[in-house]
Amino acid sequence: QVQLVESGGGLVQAGGSLRLSCARSGSMSTISLMGWYRQAPGKQRELVAAVTLGGSTNYADSVKGRFTISRDNAKNTVYLQMNSLIPEDTGVYYCTARVVGVYYWGPGTQVTVSS
Repeated sequence: QVQLVESGGGLVQAGGSLRLSCARSGSMSTISLMGWYRQAPGKQRELVAAVTLGGSTNYADSVKGRFTISRDNAKNTVYLQMNSLIPEDTGVYYCTARVVGVYYWGPGTQVTVSS
């Protein structure tokens, strides 16, 4: 089992920045991919950004150029730096990790961007 805990969410004005962190504990099996999803009220959960063990990254078009995902394998942590936030970025942000084809999820952290 892999446990994930997100932190760093909060309330920010449009144009501001937040940095989310996701710490992993439990099984030390190799995580091939870690990422961030978000879910806005009344909408489906969507991919925000992901990073592979080798460092390859993938971003949703809506966040390209504003968000940066990174991972620290030594600390078993993945980060999401969010800049130039807009109200449409509001939602619950979930950390995910893929281990041997199984996806694990954190409980989520709320991000609210006010206009």
